[in-house]
Amino acid sequence: MAKIPFLAGLAIGYVLGSRAGRERYESIKNASSKVWQSGPVQKGVHSVEEKASDLGREYGSMVTDKVAATVKSKVFGQDNSGAPRPTPPQPQP
Repeated sequence: MAKIPFLAGLAIGYVLGSRAGRERYESIKNASSKVWQSGPVQKGVHSVEEKASDLGREYGSMVTDKVAATVKSKVFGQDNSGAPRPTPPQPQP
């Protein structure tokens, strides 16, 4: 039932988009490119890149350690406390 409004919106968007044509598409594309290249937007992009890099350095080893512990527990059958997990019963042939 929820698919019907989505498909209707998709069809309407397609029809309106095709009526606008290539010229309007190029106009929108050029305007969005100018906005993306503007100073304030690029300043924000660089700020986010720096923050992501800082967070990666800060939390990278913690994430690596957590992933390694999880993999070890799955591969070697131990939980995080180091105690072995019980082995599930094997099916008899």
